[in-house]
Amino acid sequence: MITMSAPDVSADDMALVEQVLRSSSLSGGPMVQAFEREWCANLGGAHAVAVSSGTAGLHLALIAAGVHTGDVVVTTPFSFVASANAALYQHAVPVFVDIDPVTMNIDPAAVDEAVRAIARGGVEARRWLPRTTPPDFVRAGSPGHVRAIVPVHVFGQPAAMRPLLETAREHDVAVIEDACEAIGSTHEGVRTGTFGHAAVFGFYPNKQMTTGEGGLVVTRDAGWARLLRSLRNQGRDDDATWLRHVRLGYNYRLDEMSAALGLGQLRRIDDLLAARARVARSYLDRLTGVEGLTLPCIVPATTQMSWFVFVIRLAPDIDRDAVMATLHAAGIPSRPYFSPIHLQPFYREAFGYTEGDFPHTEAAGRSALALPFHPRLTDDDLDVVTRHLTVAIASCRRPRGAAAAR
Repeated sequence: MITMSAPDVSADDMALVEQVLRSSSLSGGPMVQAFEREWCANLGGAHAVAVSSGTAGLHLALIAAGVHTGDVVVTTPFSFVASANAALYQHAVPVFVDIDPVTMNIDPAAVDEAVRAIARGGVEARRWLPRTTPPDFVRAGSPGHVRAIVPVHVFGQPAAMRPLLETAREHDVAVIEDACEAIGSTHEGVRTGTFGHAAVFGFYPNKQMTTGEGGLVVTRDAGWARLLRSLRNQGRDDDATWLRHVRLGYNYRLDEMSAALGLGQLRRIDDLLAARARVARSYLDRLTGVEGLTLPCIVPATTQMSWFVFVIRLAPDIDRDAVMATLHAAGIPSRPYFSPIHLQPFYREAFGYTEGDFPHTEAAGRSALALPFHPRLTDDDLDVVTRHLTVAIASCRRPRGAAAAR
């Protein structure tokens, strides 16, 4: 059976989890500390704070960046919805910027234009701000101030960080990297997660490594790290005094079983990444030259690609839904990746976004298709997927003129 994704859990991983289960400490114990310590040693970052999910990590990082009601967080509409939702938790306004159509990452030139326009205010700012803003997201008497930029390293390919950092420095804006899909990738030889004020990694079961549910925030700022540790633990004081809470906090802790699984996965992260790269190369070899699809483009600045998913893009005259149905009938799962955030029902209703607002994002959302992808796929599996996909693409073309109507 060919599955869309599958975690790679080893006997050593299971042994670490069993070690926790045989102990008296299921939360707040040594496994979380070891996971954080080894993360810093292996993947960089002066401080690592394990949390219950990547979403929780994004939320806490925005709090550390000082994001409050009415502030603006500039981010991409081509992502999983959590990267924008985290701003809403702070009653901040997510301002979307379109993507580079090649990498599908946020366009740094457009980010710079948006930040400058919002700083100036007036008519120029209105071009970038949403058409409507719920009253709870408006700070009385104060225009939106850009407090943070949240680039997402989409599908494991790093965003163009240098120009984003230049914009952020010029305007005194925090950069929070959403690296939830990019564990182990590098941009111009530098590891993702080490560019911004903080970075967030996620460990859902379909990721390069997993803790089941869970995430981790890395930062070079010791003050941020202390705050993050307090916030994840119901706002407890820095000295961890029992039942002494000095700020509003959250139950965003990572449990010991999840940390143990993460520790085992981290200790063989190079092998996990290499196994996914093997599957990606096999797909590229098999699908190169197939008419009607565009393969992932790894740009020169991506010096190490970390394969989260394998996403192709179908030509406008290919009926993606029909391709998916044809694959499904053959027992092969596939998924659209992603549906633009600004066109999600909540964002349409709350902020007035409509089709046509971000053309490159919407084009990607219409054409992108994720194929089964995980290290357990065999060569025979890949032969089956690519053979059926090639036939489906050839047989699912729209009538002449229908593609242009879209």
